[in-house]
Amino acid sequence: METDFEKLKSIVSKFEHLELMEIPGLDDRLNRLNVQLNSAGFDRWGLHPETLRKLAPIMYLLYKKYFRVEATGLENVPDGRVLYIGNHGGQIPLDAMMAGLALLLESEPPRIARAMVERWVPTVPFVSSLFTRIGAMIGDPNNCRDLLMHDQSVMVFPEGVRGSGKLFKDRYQLQRFGTGFMRLALETNTPIIPVAIIGTEETYPSIFNFEKLAKLIGSPYFPVTPFFPLLGPLGLIPLPSKVTIRFGKPIYFEGLENESEDKIREKVQVVKDTLQKEINIGLELRGEKIFTGAGK
Repeated sequence: METDFEKLKSIVSKFEHLELMEIPGLDDRLNRLNVQLNSAGFDRWGLHPETLRKLAPIMYLLYKKYFRVEATGLENVPDGRVLYIGNHGGQIPLDAMMAGLALLLESEPPRIARAMVERWVPTVPFVSSLFTRIGAMIGDPNNCRDLLMHDQSVMVFPEGVRGSGKLFKDRYQLQRFGTGFMRLALETNTPIIPVAIIGTEETYPSIFNFEKLAKLIGSPYFPVTPFFPLLGPLGLIPLPSKVTIRFGKPIYFEGLENESEDKIREKVQVVKDTLQKEINIGLELRGEKIFTGAGK
């Protein structure tokens, strides 16, 4: 019986000869990543640059042509370890993918942002292996700590499923933040970069969360959009919303990771407020309503 790894290998191999468009300097960028590979081409956390190379044409097409991503502020990213803190939305992790591609394809030097994904994600067939091979990891504090201590870049969405599964009416209103990322930033002396991602929250405009069905299939939410499930599989195609990404200036915090919850939350609120301001600037630049508050 074929293992998940063998099935994944078969799927990825189909992209080997896919030449949708030339990706300028891709090989050079992959070769300059801050990663140490073993003889099989993997790093200690499971990243496999060759998988990135094979999937790059389709991801580049999404990045450049479908979502027409524009990224600003990449010059703000300092050398060494970094925690990127972004806003979540859009039901599936297109926000993490687009921000990660901006860092890989447009930042100098190129970077891999290790996105921390929800614990339920590995329950989706093939997804766990694929995500690991392109740099994502389960959002476990030990994983994040290990990466930061080895000067890697980590991308965290502190809203969690509260953000990714939010309804369209709540778009760009930050939900409650977890505090674990702040304790890790203090413990590892890591600067925080707020990342405002504008556009992905319109790709799957959820108007209702079918909670009972979500529980039946073991998902944290089941979004109902104007197109899904009404249009069947066609309704699963994300809308081609233009995406803009704003990388803010680094925020440095002093203190100890074992500070009281109140003190930690004060620091978290600084990050949340800063991120909301960056989101509002992005929305204002495209002539849309800005938000002054946060969600639940």
